[in-house]
Amino acid sequence: MKTAQQPYRPHPLLCFAFAASLAGCAASKHDPRDPWEGWNRGVQSFNDTLDDYAMKPAAKAYQYITPSVVDQGITNFFNNVDDIAVIANDLLQFKLLQTGQDLGRFMVNTTLGLGGFIDVARHLDLPKHNEDLDQTLGAWGIPSGPYLVLPFMGPSTPRGVLGVAGDTLSNPINWINPTAIPWGAGTLKTIDTRADLLSASKIVDEASVDRYEFIRNAYFQQRKYLIYDGNPPLDEEMEKDLELEGLESGGSSAPAAESNSGDAGAAPPKPTATGP
Repeated sequence: MKTAQQPYRPHPLLCFAFAASLAGCAASKHDPRDPWEGWNRGVQSFNDTLDDYAMKPAAKAYQYITPSVVDQGITNFFNNVDDIAVIANDLLQFKLLQTGQDLGRFMVNTTLGLGGFIDVARHLDLPKHNEDLDQTLGAWGIPSGPYLVLPFMGPSTPRGVLGVAGDTLSNPINWINPTAIPWGAGTLKTIDTRADLLSASKIVDEASVDRYEFIRNAYFQQRKYLIYDGNPPLDEEMEKDLELEGLESGGSSAPAAESNSGDAGAAPPKPTATGP
C-alpha cells in the first residue's frame, strides 16, 4: 500500500476535515450558501451508496494488488498530466514566477521522470502547485454560486462545474482516439484518487455529526484556501466575533486598571486588537 500521498491534492476531506467540523457541522440553521439542500442531500446519499458498494471496494482492491512503487507512479503520471492545466491557469492568473516553476516541473518530469511516473522535480525544488479554472474564475472575482452536489461528481458549485469542464477539455488524454483510452485513463485516475482518500473518508465518517454539513463546509473552506493561495481573508462573521471579543476583553480589564492606578509597579493595560 502507498505510504505517502501527493501534496496539494484538491479534495475537501483531508486537509480541512476538522476545521469544517468546528465551522458548524452541528449547526441546525439553514446555510444561505445551500438553497438546494434537499436536492443535494438526495444526490449525496446516492453518491455515498455508489461509493460504499462500488468505488470503495474497487479502491481497496486496487490498493491491495498494486505495488507501492507502481501506485505512486500512477499518481505521479496523472499529476504530471494535470500540470498542463495548472500551467494554463498560472498564466490566466498572471502568476509568472509560478508559471515558470510549473513549466520546468512538467518538462523535467516528462523527460527525466519517464513521462511523469517519477517525480524528479520535487528533488529540484520545484514543488507541486494546484491551480484550476475554478480558482482562476474565483481570482477574477466571479462568484461561486450556491452549493451543488452532482451525481458521480460530488460537491461543487456552478462555477466549479464550469471549471471542471474547462480543465477536462485541456487534458490531452481526452483528445486521444479511440475514446476507450480516455475512458480507461479516467477510470484508473478515479480509482487511484479514491484509494488515496480512503483514510480521509474514514476521518469524515468517524468525526462528523452531520456528514453532509461536514463535507459542505470542508468544500467551501478548501476552495477558499486554494483561491487565496493559503491566506484567505476572514469572513465577516468571524471579524465581528473578533471585534466583539476585543471589546469584551477591553471592558473587563478597565476596572482592574483603575483599581491598580495607584500602584507604581502596575503595568498599563494591554491594547486590545479590534480587527484581523
